[in-house]
Amino acid sequence: MSSQQPSDMLPPDHFLLQPRQDFLLGVQEGHIDTSTLAAHDFDVDTRTGFMPPDPPLSRLSVQWEPWEATLDSAMQKKLQLAVKPGLTIEEKNSSESWRELVRQLPVLPTSELTHSELLLRRAHHVLTFIMHFYIYTLPLSSAVLIPEPISVPLVAISSHLQIPPVVTYSDNVLYNWDIIRPRAQNELGFDPPALDNLRSQDTFSGTIDEQEFYLASARIELRGVEALELMRATMDELFVSDEIAIRRITAYLHKLASIVRDLQTILLDVRKGCDPYTFYHSIRPWFRGVDSDPAGRKWAFEGVEEQPTHLSGPSAGQSTLIHALDVFLGLDNCNVVEGGVTPDQRTLLRKMHTYMPRHHRNFLRHLSTNLRPVRTFVTQLKPDVELLDAYNSAVQSVKEFRDAHIKIVAIYIIAPAARERTELERANPEAPEAGKQVLKGTGGTDLVRFLKGVRDKTAEAVIEHTPQ
Repeated sequence: MSSQQPSDMLPPDHFLLQPRQDFLLGVQEGHIDTSTLAAHDFDVDTRTGFMPPDPPLSRLSVQWEPWEATLDSAMQKKLQLAVKPGLTIEEKNSSESWRELVRQLPVLPTSELTHSELLLRRAHHVLTFIMHFYIYTLPLSSAVLIPEPISVPLVAISSHLQIPPVVTYSDNVLYNWDIIRPRAQNELGFDPPALDNLRSQDTFSGTIDEQEFYLASARIELRGVEALELMRATMDELFVSDEIAIRRITAYLHKLASIVRDLQTILLDVRKGCDPYTFYHSIRPWFRGVDSDPAGRKWAFEGVEEQPTHLSGPSAGQSTLIHALDVFLGLDNCNVVEGGVTPDQRTLLRKMHTYMPRHHRNFLRHLSTNLRPVRTFVTQLKPDVELLDAYNSAVQSVKEFRDAHIKIVAIYIIAPAARERTELERANPEAPEAGKQVLKGTGGTDLVRFLKGVRDKTAEAVIEHTPQ
């Protein structure tokens, strides 16, 4: 049981970038004190960034114990994917008996959950995990009808949280961790968890590989905290804009590039703990949303009048940290040449915001209202070669991070998919087209085209030196 109490009252330093009124009104209006703004405006912590400062709740209270017990049962039974090759009769029967228990659950009330963001987060995590266990243990020939004991409370909870009723990045990463060893404490509270002192609370497959897959993203989030602080410091200096401020911004951008390269290293290190074959065949299928369902099935939520529409699976593209880098550096709005990111791909990037916690969406909106964008500032001072080089170094580091992401996708998805396609064609040479569908990410995107388009857009954002 987590020692964290379900309360939404957070310390004043909980948010890193307060909404600065001068961003909205203009510098000439003067700086207005915003220290009384509620911490939940952004839910960004100075120690842990977009992750909560303390481990998320690991269990709901007794009123909702049937949900927790149902999830426990799924993990303890080690339920198997319906698409698993060689699925035994015993495994099929185990899944069906568990699904019958789900259908017999009572429809529990959710009104008392709405008093606490922490309870709502845990409830969303538990119910979406149960839902994905239910859907992906069903035979592919079966329609997907999510039972009322899950669908009704999940849709209500998701409405309060303003996120879709489906497993998201926040369910797998942000609100699914705990510490291994006790942390040191000082007058300001507990130290942030060390990158090697994390474990996941819940997994679908029960494998270390799945845990390491989640923790790679969690470690990126924690290392990215310093990047968020550099963004704040840079924006402060942009409102000064004198010679000293320019020198500081130059140093901050170089440091930001260094941090993003650390994120790249952490990303590539996932190979040390997560086997590609295990990931592709035993982990990734649990994440699929409705738009990447292997049988193209639609999901029906029993007892819900207005059926949910946003049901893509979790994706690294739902990380607010990476979007924040784009917004801060102006990579989300800069023009690109033909062959870069298309309008449809821009829409997909924006779509990822739908799956983020609402506070983090507010953070991105606030970041985008900065009246002195760093990219505009750099272009106006193009004769300052050092500043320009620092900005380009930061942009290049993001491009290299995306190169690394494409490499990981190639290792963990593209290569296993190619092997699977070859095996399918050998087994059934009369129907080779069956394995040649567009490769989609768990978020429903045309995976390769999307990632390369975003990467290329980032590379094109480098500002060329203009001869004087």
